[in-house]
Amino acid sequence: MTLDEIKQLIDFIKSHELSEFELEHDGVKLRMKSGSSYQMVAVPQLAAPAPVAAPVAALVASAPGPAAAPIADEGSELAIVKSPIVGTFYRSAEPGAKALASVGDVVRKGQVLCIIEAMKLMNEIDCEYDGEVTSVYVENGQAVQYGERLFAIRPTS
Repeated sequence: MTLDEIKQLIDFIKSHELSEFELEHDGVKLRMKSGSSYQMVAVPQLAAPAPVAAPVAALVASAPGPAAAPIADEGSELAIVKSPIVGTFYRSAEPGAKALASVGDVVRKGQVLCIIEAMKLMNEIDCEYDGEVTSVYVENGQAVQYGERLFAIRPTS
């Protein structure tokens, strides 16, 4: 299942206002639940996939979304850096090393904020803004899901 197919499925589920949905396809298990806020989870699965419950090919194509989204917080504009993949979040390049980005750090566009390990590949997550890190939402070594908040950055003008 490609990222575009997952995004199409998310749009389809939102448009039909489903409260819970689960799908297993091509070794990926996708589960979505809604409550006070939507929570979407995509988990790679090691076991053989079960038959597809809904035809994905019938969904309409959508454009890929950005990895960061601005939100308002206490009157100031913050940019939220979200995980572009499912994996394990690491704040530093190696165990015991200084964190790549911490609260209060001034970061530049293109600077590496963290590393997400997915299927034994280390993926550097770059900053899309110049600004100051105001929050780190994930603990070192914690599993993260697609779209999960990683950092809040107050962009500089």
